[in-house]
Amino acid sequence: MTSPQQPEESVTLYVNGVAHSVAAHRTVAAALMLDVDKQSWRTTRFEGRPRGVFCGIGICFDCLVAVDGASTQRACLVQVEDGMQIRTEK
Repeated sequence: MTSPQQPEESVTLYVNGVAHSVAAHRTVAAALMLDVDKQSWRTTRFEGRPRGVFCGIGICFDCLVAVDGASTQRACLVQVEDGMQIRTEK
C-alpha cells in the first residue's frame, strides 16, 4: 500500500531582493535552479556566457552567491533557511 503524498514543506528566500517560496531541505543551488527558475546565476569571465552549478558537491567555485551578507558561499553546500537573503551576480 502506498500512503498519500504529504505536501512539501516550504520556506521563503529573498533572491536579489525578490521573495520566493521554495521547497525546504534543499541546497541554495537546488532552490535557485528548481524553484526560482534561475538556471544560471553566474557568467563566464571572458565571454559572459551563463553558468550555474558545475560539480554540485563543493569542489569547484562555479556556484558562488552571497548568503545573508556573507560573500563567496558555495550554493551547493548551503541549505535553505526561512528568510535567507541570497545575492547572485546577475
